[in-house]
Amino acid sequence: MSVPVSTKTSRKHNLDLEDGIEYPSSDGKPMGETGTHSRVAMVSIYGVLDRYFMNNPRVAVHANMFMYYVQGDPKRNVCPDVFVARDVDNDYKRRSYKVWKEGKGPDVVFEVTSRKTRKQDLTKKFEIYRDVLRVREYFLFDPFEEYLDPSLQGYRLVAGSYEPIPMIKGGMPSEVLGLELQRDDVELRFYNPETGKLLPSVHELAREVDLVRREAEVARREAEQEVQRLQREVEELRRRLPEVEA
Repeated sequence: MSVPVSTKTSRKHNLDLEDGIEYPSSDGKPMGETGTHSRVAMVSIYGVLDRYFMNNPRVAVHANMFMYYVQGDPKRNVCPDVFVARDVDNDYKRRSYKVWKEGKGPDVVFEVTSRKTRKQDLTKKFEIYRDVLRVREYFLFDPFEEYLDPSLQGYRLVAGSYEPIPMIKGGMPSEVLGLELQRDDVELRFYNPETGKLLPSVHELAREVDLVRREAEVARREAEQEVQRLQREVEELRRRLPEVEA
């Protein structure tokens, strides 16, 4: 018999107190988006960028994390789908991102737009990222091409205002990341102009790991077979050697 999994989050686990004020790291609500939206946010964007910056201790990449931008007022928060913050510790133990504690807001924000989020992505969040957090680049992506036209949009902060980032030969350049964003069906991919290649997706990496594992297993079996063959040859040589009289 299957046991229902609770969608409620432990309050104790998410307790984050500062000067007696609680800054929740979760609202206790399950994600209500389609599998594609979750996949794009967590796999296509977060998973790829997290791996890309994993060896840089001064770049933080987070997904669906509460971001508080007014000390003492936990109601003043926003929760980007994915964000990248340079010149802050790459600390995976963060329960939330507090701007006053980190000393800065994020440099890049990604929102995967859906029917539920399109209005906020283009109004309230847009204004917070531009006017309050001063996010240098803001990207919006609509996997199903239903709510945004064009379905991939980018904005760069210039003199306090957001200016649209133009598409160049099918890609949208990010100056902050040094990468180029490209649509691939319902996925968002990242192209590295230095290598001339797309950053591998999580699924591509998994396939590569599986291939290496299978090749290693084949090599192991072949090595064992070679050892067994040599052992048989040694035994055969021993049988053919004349006995030495005492």
